[in-house]
Amino acid sequence: MKNHEFFMNEALVEARKALQKGEVPIGAVVVLDDEIIGRGHNLRETKHDPTAHAEIIALREAGAKLGTWRLVGAILYVTLEPCPMCAGALVQARLREVVYGIDDPKAGAVGSVLNIPQFPAWNHFVKITGGVLSAEALSLLQQFFQDKRRNNDR
Repeated sequence: MKNHEFFMNEALVEARKALQKGEVPIGAVVVLDDEIIGRGHNLRETKHDPTAHAEIIALREAGAKLGTWRLVGAILYVTLEPCPMCAGALVQARLREVVYGIDDPKAGAVGSVLNIPQFPAWNHFVKITGGVLSAEALSLLQQFFQDKRRNNDR
């Protein structure tokens, strides 16, 4: 069985794709039985779509591949802690686990600010693992925002 770092590296590949497009560098992969079944990276600016988060794109691809919205047993790897919209989608998709790189202290919804995947009233709970390859994920975000500030100063 491949480890969390292996698949988080794949999410980081997706984050770098977002960075190359001028998007906030967030990447995600959905894994089932040690196989990546969905990939996504942030495309909100490119698609002019507030729902084009890496997680949502990866979940859509995984659902299309499996022919169902129920991703029972799957794990989502994402470089930044999911927001409320994405955290809700994790529950709706019936994921087994979410593994993320860095906390989002402003909008994190899997433990930092809120804990949507483990809300007591739900009929499905998603396991949460954070801090996987956090230095690498943080570095990409810092690079993006430093470049953005530098370009705005010109």
